Amino acid sequence: MSTTNKVAVVTGGSRGLGKNMALALAHQGVDVVLTYHSNQQEAQITIGEIEALGQKAFAFQLDTGNIPSFENFFAQVSTTLQQQYGQPQFDFLVNNAGMALYAPFAETTEAQLDNIFNVHYKGVFFLTQKALPLIKDGGRIINISSGLARFSYPGSSAYGSMKGAIDVLTRYLAKELGARKIGVNVVAPGAIETDFGGGHVRDNKEINNQIASITALGRVGLPDDIGGVVAFLCSEAGRWINGQRIEVSGGIFL
Repeated sequence: MSTTNKVAVVTGGSRGLGKNMALALAHQGVDVVLTYHSNQQEAQITIGEIEALGQKAFAFQLDTGNIPSFENFFAQVSTTLQQQYGQPQFDFLVNNAGMALYAPFAETTEAQLDNIFNVHYKGVFFLTQKALPLIKDGGRIINISSGLARFSYPGSSAYGSMKGAIDVLTRYLAKELGARKIGVNVVAPGAIETDFGGGHVRDNKEINNQIASITALGRVGLPDDIGGVVAFLCSEAGRWINGQRIEVSGGIFL
């Protein structure tokens, strides 16, 4: 296999939207390093699906809220890439890993806020920082935000606030990494039918119908609505998009 193969690192790439992103990148001829939080078996299934598309795939355990673990994680990644491709760098970083928090503002605890902050902001900040020496010049960084950073849905004040911070951070990264020709963008999904947040949107018919009713295209989003957008932003066709927030929500709350 040629060493010119492009490689993407997708956090939380073993299931849900992250898996869809990983598969969309593989369809585009990109090899994938994915991370999983606890379910190694699920990660292996995703690896098998990527390999069935003719691409290489590798899985590593990572808690994106555990900042001290990042150094060891990237040591493992760089060693694997060196062995497989003869050099330790990769092309694309997709900061996707995360979890939901549904809690009214008045009831949100300090522990809940710290947890959301560590995973959705501090973890993204320092994982990206640690990744910089390994990202090739001319590469791309895709941060995953949320429609909840633009519109307000009761119970998501902590989560939505952190995603708003990611939107701002993305612009700074695009500015500061421009000298290395690294493009940085945000993809902000709307409500999607996955197991995210315990299947909140997928399995609660009332919530599903309510969201569909306020979405211009008349339905809730599906994982297949998202992965291709991430893959496009990592493609040559997306090379001139930089510092942008692209909401992929079917037109919710317009």
